[in-house]
Amino acid sequence: MAEYEMILAERRGDVLVVTLNRPDRLNAAPPRMFAELQQAIANLDGARAVLITGAGRGFCSGADVAGGSLAASDPAEATFAALTAQYNPAMLAVADLGVPIVTAVRGPAAGIGCSLALAGDFCVTSETAYFLQAFVNIGLVPDGGASWTLPRLIGRARAAEMMMLGERIPAAKAFDWGLVHKVVADDALDAEAFALAERLAAGPTVALGLMRRGLAYALQSTQAEAMTREAENQRTARGSADSLEGGMAFLQKRKPAFKGL
Repeated sequence: MAEYEMILAERRGDVLVVTLNRPDRLNAAPPRMFAELQQAIANLDGARAVLITGAGRGFCSGADVAGGSLAASDPAEATFAALTAQYNPAMLAVADLGVPIVTAVRGPAAGIGCSLALAGDFCVTSETAYFLQAFVNIGLVPDGGASWTLPRLIGRARAAEMMMLGERIPAAKAFDWGLVHKVVADDALDAEAFALAERLAAGPTVALGLMRRGLAYALQSTQAEAMTREAENQRTARGSADSLEGGMAFLQKRKPAFKGL
């Protein structure tokens, strides 16, 4: 795997584990961190699922506005440039990835970190986790796709609560709202999240990738358009080797051995 400055990326079997790696700053994210994230997930090298987590006590405390390009003489233009050149392309790459993504969250998932945590297909959190759209507290607006993601996950009213009141949403409340998949004890988080990623990696990768892209497409399409996309995706999935294996396993009354092909 490639060497990075602000993240760690390693293959564990069929899972690519990406760790945001600035624990001394609660993984506050300069633009470069997201550029490295985008590069890491572009080089799956056969991995069939991705797990994104943070080193230390937090997932990601937000964009790093203390240094780098965001502290330029014109911070408004520098922020716009960082969003359009690094943060947004990375978030779009996460959204369009052809394999499932699990995020493992302990401590803060704030600002752009909140957007990243909720961009996975499954967000597993520890009891210490919380989600925060803190922008209003410093006179800014949500970014990283939050204004698109949040109302689709929890509805407009709760999205407005997160965005306009800028209060922490603790793990238990996030689960009640449907923001996250599962809440576990802090010392169980890493194992639980990795086990889920392993389960997904052992599945029919072609079909799973089509599912995650199909869900995103359906959220902005008419019913007729969504059904047309379903038919196209079904044609693709039906032509995969895993589909043939699944059918044979069903007839032979055994567990399928999917290869991701």
